[in-house]
Amino acid sequence: MQIYKEKILSPGQLKRLSEHKYSCSNASFLDKYLQFWWEWLVDKVPLWLAPNLITIVGLIINIATTLILVYYSPDAKNEVPRWGCFLCALGLFIYQSLDSIDGKQARRTGNSSPLGELFDHGCDSVSTVFVALSACISVQLGYYPSWMFFQCFCAMTLFYCAHWQSYVSGSLRFGKIDVTEAQFTIITIHLTSAIFGPTIWMTELPFIGIELKVFSLWCTVGIAILLAHSSLSVILGGGVGKNGSTVAGTSVLSPIIPFSLVVVPAYIIYQKSTQHVYENHPALYILSFGIIAAKVTNRLVVAHMTKDEMDYLDTGLIGPCMLFLNQYFNFFFDEYYVLWLCFIWVTFDFMKYSSQVCLEICDHLKIKLFRIPYPNEPSSFTDKNGTTSRLQRSKPSKKYH
Repeated sequence: MQIYKEKILSPGQLKRLSEHKYSCSNASFLDKYLQFWWEWLVDKVPLWLAPNLITIVGLIINIATTLILVYYSPDAKNEVPRWGCFLCALGLFIYQSLDSIDGKQARRTGNSSPLGELFDHGCDSVSTVFVALSACISVQLGYYPSWMFFQCFCAMTLFYCAHWQSYVSGSLRFGKIDVTEAQFTIITIHLTSAIFGPTIWMTELPFIGIELKVFSLWCTVGIAILLAHSSLSVILGGGVGKNGSTVAGTSVLSPIIPFSLVVVPAYIIYQKSTQHVYENHPALYILSFGIIAAKVTNRLVVAHMTKDEMDYLDTGLIGPCMLFLNQYFNFFFDEYYVLWLCFIWVTFDFMKYSSQVCLEICDHLKIKLFRIPYPNEPSSFTDKNGTTSRLQRSKPSKKYH
């Protein structure tokens, strides 16, 4: 278990990370139709704007608009204002657009690096939690707490599985129905709530006699099964390492343990709580465990990019341990306050881990996180032999599409 007294990444990991090459195959249905919008948008972005800054701005907007819904309905039962749903749809669209052009901006300015890939996936892992939560609040899914739990953790699990198969196969793969399609589906949900009001989802469908939101959930389950089957077929098909192992030479099933240490305690604590801490405070509960899940996913991405084994334990698990021990000692403290303490700890732990990893990579690659050098400004790079040299940056390339 890493406690951050020393550097997180070893010299060997940093060396392998600097040699990492991004590999991705994309068959998304919507992506090919959205390319013209993304290409037009990135042309309007100034050349001095760093790709990582584009990513983080989009994430902040996405989080801020989701927190508006959380403020008005922390239990996911209260009806949120229509303008809040509209802002959430707009925030997600902005995030999706900015997330799609950060890589184009990196190639456009000649600043592609392994750090950009890691930073992008790290922001996506956090966004997944907030996007799933916002959709649940928008349709007032708090009246079905088990469904809400499944919906949010299903989203986190599918995102983790996508990077799990990348850790196994060495390449990130997107299907015809994947992240972009899911994001636009949730945008549609928010817009529906904004136009007709969140109560539209309580409409009982004729003939089948179930609420519209429940029918939508069954559709989600079907899509989730298809996506999970696609990921598992790659994972169980064997890896690119020796004897069918992962890129790090470990068992293809090993990544299931760190994520299980998040999901299983989340479910047990939810079921064992006599104070109904999850049912009464689902948003805070989902965010607490979602941030731990995001950190574990980031560690998996780091393990893939550095071709290194993934640790099973994580300091973020101290948060759930607080809740578990409080239940074990017959709720010595009010669970609501313990949950807040858990949330504060896991957020602090995630921010510290993420910032330290980014700074270590920046220091190794001799680059800045949120700044790119001017066209004529000298820049440093480290070659494969570990020798640091100075060079004059070339003009940005226009061939980035």
